[in-house]
Amino acid sequence: MGLRDEHTRRLSGQRMSGRWCGCIQALAVLAAVGLVAACGGGNHSAAAPAAGAAGTLAAAPGGSGCGQPATAGSVTYTLQSGGHTREVIVHVPANYSGKTKVPLVLNLHGSESTAQAQEVFSGMDATSDASGFIVAYPQALIPAAGGYDWNIPGVPMLGGQNPPANAANDVTFLTGLVRSLEARYCVSTSRVYATGMSGGGRMASQLACDASQTFAAVAPVAGLRFPGPCPAVRPVPVIAFHGTADAVDPFEGNGQAYWTYSVPQAAQRWAAKDACQAASPRAVHGNGYLLTEYDGCAANTAVELYAVGDEGHEWPGGPTMPSAITKELGPQSDAVNANALMWAFFEAHPLPAG
Repeated sequence: MGLRDEHTRRLSGQRMSGRWCGCIQALAVLAAVGLVAACGGGNHSAAAPAAGAAGTLAAAPGGSGCGQPATAGSVTYTLQSGGHTREVIVHVPANYSGKTKVPLVLNLHGSESTAQAQEVFSGMDATSDASGFIVAYPQALIPAAGGYDWNIPGVPMLGGQNPPANAANDVTFLTGLVRSLEARYCVSTSRVYATGMSGGGRMASQLACDASQTFAAVAPVAGLRFPGPCPAVRPVPVIAFHGTADAVDPFEGNGQAYWTYSVPQAAQRWAAKDACQAASPRAVHGNGYLLTEYDGCAANTAVELYAVGDEGHEWPGGPTMPSAITKELGPQSDAVNANALMWAFFEAHPLPAG
């Protein structure tokens, strides 16, 4: 969808209104020029640079991009995966030299959304520039309401329908994308991470299970799940964020077919998987949020859940959105800054040696 995922339908499965569809299309256009205040309201614009075309990203497993020149800013690549042409926006931080290995974060858009919309919606380019990591915004491939959906194995899409039988394998695409980016840029292979919003958060949860040797840690936003089965070959650090007033993917569960159990239950299941002291999590009450921390996990991993009070289906601490967006998705909150917190968590949890 245009800027927030899964906001095109209510839990009843109703289709979005013509007015909302038009607003989403307008936001997509405005995002390209860095202006997102035209669908009504908003205290300031959520700005993102227009991504320049960079051509084709070659499939080059095993290579290193260290020493190759790269211009700071956002560029768009196409690449081949499983016989499909895929797209990704790559943001290179301002201080990138191409000589020193830097971390890589995949930031996945939500259902019925796009890579370009997620770049604006999460505001992560600024964190990338400040902290010196590359952030990539891949795009899903299943067409849905003007955007795209991810093919999450065994999981229904928004509205309850199953992914098409011939849908691209997105786990294969995203792990292959990491290899291609490592061959193009000077990436630290032990510091590759995944985050995402809603459907993108559910996809990031899947990557923690299916690609635990590629992704050092994950940070689902409004989308934490514990996939079953979960064939992770090591304990995976997980940090998650979720608004308690989320009406799209409710904090207490009981939503659509892909969203049955609660977010705290998902965190508990990850804590059990990581062999944490799940019976006694630590609760930290902050101003507008509750942090639940599971300590004593295997291999120095951790599981953390930030429950953001009275926030809707939003990216905590993200750019201010127009009132047309918050009317559909619920209020925003600055009680926590998801980008800053997840980056600190990522820095503390590289992939173990060996």
